[in-house]
Amino acid sequence: MATTFPDQEVGEPPARRELPDASSLQDRMPPWLRWPRSCAGATLVVGLIFLLASHRPLWHTDVWGHLAYGRWIVQHGALPQTEPLMPLAEGVRFVDAAWLSQVLGHLGYRAFGPTALQFGYAASIALAAAFLMWAVQRRTKSVGWGTLAVLLFLGVGWQQLLVARPQLAALACFTALLAIVTARRPSKADWFAVPLLFAAWANLHGSFPVGLGLLAACCAGRAFDIVRRTRRPAAVLRDRRVRRLFVLLELAAVAALVNPYGLGLYVEVFSFADSPNLASLLDWEPLTLHMRQGQVAAWMALALVVLYRVTPRRIAAEEVLVLVGLGAAALWASRFLAWWAPAAAYYGTLHAAACWRRARRASREAVPSPRTGKWAVVTLGLAWICFGYSSFGLALLHGDSLPLERRVAARTPVAVVDYLLANRAKVPEGMIFNTFEWGDYLLWAGDGELPVFVASHAHLVPPEVWRHYLAVTNLGAGWDDVLARYGVNAVLVDREHQQGLAARLEEDEAWRLLYRDPVASLFVRREPVR
Repeated sequence: MATTFPDQEVGEPPARRELPDASSLQDRMPPWLRWPRSCAGATLVVGLIFLLASHRPLWHTDVWGHLAYGRWIVQHGALPQTEPLMPLAEGVRFVDAAWLSQVLGHLGYRAFGPTALQFGYAASIALAAAFLMWAVQRRTKSVGWGTLAVLLFLGVGWQQLLVARPQLAALACFTALLAIVTARRPSKADWFAVPLLFAAWANLHGSFPVGLGLLAACCAGRAFDIVRRTRRPAAVLRDRRVRRLFVLLELAAVAALVNPYGLGLYVEVFSFADSPNLASLLDWEPLTLHMRQGQVAAWMALALVVLYRVTPRRIAAEEVLVLVGLGAAALWASRFLAWWAPAAAYYGTLHAAACWRRARRASREAVPSPRTGKWAVVTLGLAWICFGYSSFGLALLHGDSLPLERRVAARTPVAVVDYLLANRAKVPEGMIFNTFEWGDYLLWAGDGELPVFVASHAHLVPPEVWRHYLAVTNLGAGWDDVLARYGVNAVLVDREHQQGLAARLEEDEAWRLLYRDPVASLFVRREPVR
């Protein structure tokens, strides 16, 4: 039997009920959970950077040495006073400026394996990108300009981002500080955030003086602008921003003393570059146009010069001091390019945005998108997806476990070290000569069983030992006598970069090839020296 409605005649189709207008629906999310659309865009960019970085194989150098030092600290419950791992550097005073990074890395590895290192590596880069994105987006009101700044930062500093090392945690601290000191409206939270930032930075990595330099440059630049504008030096003392930056600088310098070495850490980090051994390391060579990263930096510098010539935006003295100061440091040692890259990307993007607005005759401030709960849900969903598909997320949530060989760079000597540890009886007792890039993995995997010649902590190696290491590596005069002098009975050769040494050892009847794989060759003496 058909059902009819009160006002409906038999045979007529039922009337359609109109749905309420969607625009009239009320957003029941609490105000703190209503986010703008820009949050989702920024999360997508930073999340993709984290996701891609988390699947990058771990490099074969620094990270393993830092893990070895972290393991030593945890096992002994104290910081080493002298070099504890390299036999030829025994007794050398050791100020471990990265002890906190090392301990956290070891504890993470012990709990979750190599995926924890990949997570730390990706999180450091993503945090640096996030702080830079936030700083630019705050000034331009545009995710697009923030994305451009992040891409410039990654493009200019890419070579300094290849290796998982404590410096990346320091880079996240630097970009956070850059975002704080360049804010238009200072926050009361800065009085707590900056000291806490430097207290952590001074224990994560010894580069915290770079942050002090940033604060000093901003303070001095602001003072210069005040004097130039007012023609009265006394006006500097009345400027609120100058006073704020100066006090923050003092607080930061004091907060950095919250470390196991106190004022001695300052002495160590400022004398670190005096080690003659660093001159032969690529990271500490001057930045030149012969380097690919030097060529990229030169193009970025040229773009900055053009932008500063045509920008309608006021040029502050502090940004000139920051760019010139960090640029000069990078020219002195290419490793400082890691700090110049985010600063260049930040200031370059701001001036590029100003030029674009003038060309389009656009308004100075873009209209922000409305805050809704929908974009909060989208933002959190994107963050969860990027985490879930990262190497750490897959291992944690789905038990996706790959062997160590699949998580490390191809040049990591995993197979030959496993052979060494499993066949100690076949290898004569004595020193093992190795390239310094592999020394870190030997320290970590050997856990004290392999007497390593040198490792990447080159500043701890006595200069004479380092000269002898270079003599053998470069087949200098008397290289074979050097091996005999140090009681070297085994030589681990990098087949890609030490072909000359491998050829000489193959020709020498005093040596025989014990093991070979696509990465490494292991030679041992026929008659061991004692």
